[in-house]
Amino acid sequence: MLNCRTIFLSDVHLGCKDCQADYLLDFLQQSQADTIYLLGDIVDLWAMRKQVHWKSGQNKIIRCLLDKAEQGTAIVYIPGNHDEALRLYAGKSFGNIRIALRASHTTAQGKKLLLLHGDEFDKEVNFGRLHAWLGDNLYDLLLFLNRWYNRLRRLGGGGYFSLAAYIKSKVPGAQKAIARYRDAAIAKAKRAGFDGVVCGHIHHPEIRLQQGIIYCNDGDWIDSCTALIEQHDGSLALYHCTEQAEKIAALPLADSGKKAA
Repeated sequence: MLNCRTIFLSDVHLGCKDCQADYLLDFLQQSQADTIYLLGDIVDLWAMRKQVHWKSGQNKIIRCLLDKAEQGTAIVYIPGNHDEALRLYAGKSFGNIRIALRASHTTAQGKKLLLLHGDEFDKEVNFGRLHAWLGDNLYDLLLFLNRWYNRLRRLGGGGYFSLAAYIKSKVPGAQKAIARYRDAAIAKAKRAGFDGVVCGHIHHPEIRLQQGIIYCNDGDWIDSCTALIEQHDGSLALYHCTEQAEKIAALPLADSGKKAA
């Protein structure tokens, strides 16, 4: 059982055929936290307008979250662009889950973090309509390759590997867009007087200290399968959650002069 102070999740995309629901359900069932923040694109209303892919594991995720909220876990849902219809309900609660447009969180070490989905930074990242169209279609291709690659790995007895994330890491244009997004999020947090920012949206898990600001992207549950965790001492860590939860990066705030691994 992973016992922590706070869990940050985003980009689950329930209702999308590439949602890795089984891995997330296993992670939630094996985790306990005082607070859970859902930072957008939890339900993929965009994908469901075309075709609904909703299996029993996705129902179990909703039930698990509702049960945790009923048992005393504070859960805040900040809608993203794929579930933006829920932004109309900001300030309301459903099943003890509070809806908000954005939030702030103070860690056990007193660091104040700005929490948002991150789609508001699109205009600062976008290279134009052609690049946006190419990016969307290339990502769909990556997900297709990722899906079949992992089916073959499972047949061979192997564990999950994010082929999509690996390929993205080798594409210079993708890395430039990620850097622009990170810079925009850091600038936003700095202007607003926060010590850091936690977001999702771009499906790129990362944790680092830049310009004195803590930047955390909790990743996604389409290809990366990652969650951001605040441990009871206030330190932050990224976990890769497939066959076995594994820490992939950490930023101990007491030693914040060092960049995360």
